[in-house]
Amino acid sequence: MAFVVLFTTMSFTLNMHYCGDTLVEMAVFHEAKGCGMEMVAPSTEVCTISKKNCCDDKQLVVEGQDELQQSFEKTSFNQQLFVASFVYTFISLFEGEQQLDKSYIAYKPPLVSRQIYKLVETYLI
Repeated sequence: MAFVVLFTTMSFTLNMHYCGDTLVEMAVFHEAKGCGMEMVAPSTEVCTISKKNCCDDKQLVVEGQDELQQSFEKTSFNQQLFVASFVYTFISLFEGEQQLDKSYIAYKPPLVSRQIYKLVETYLI
């Protein structure tokens, strides 16, 4: 439940760098570096020829939820029943197994002096 609250209230930014129509780089939480083909502005003002840049940067901002419902006064009976049954089944997952009487662990098994199954074998001739 904490993860649901965390992800619904978290905001993040998705930066994308396109070269032409193809996506070259995508970054979350920081700016995309680019492909290195960005146009540089001319150093002199004598050059009046300008060319359109083939690269494009787009930014997608996902806003999180600001307000949370913290009161449970308006929960219906069905919601209360669901929460109660969920808690009951979740707790019952962790019930321990019954411990068997293990008093025989301290005793050693008897030593086998002869292979008894070999003594009682019969063969048809």
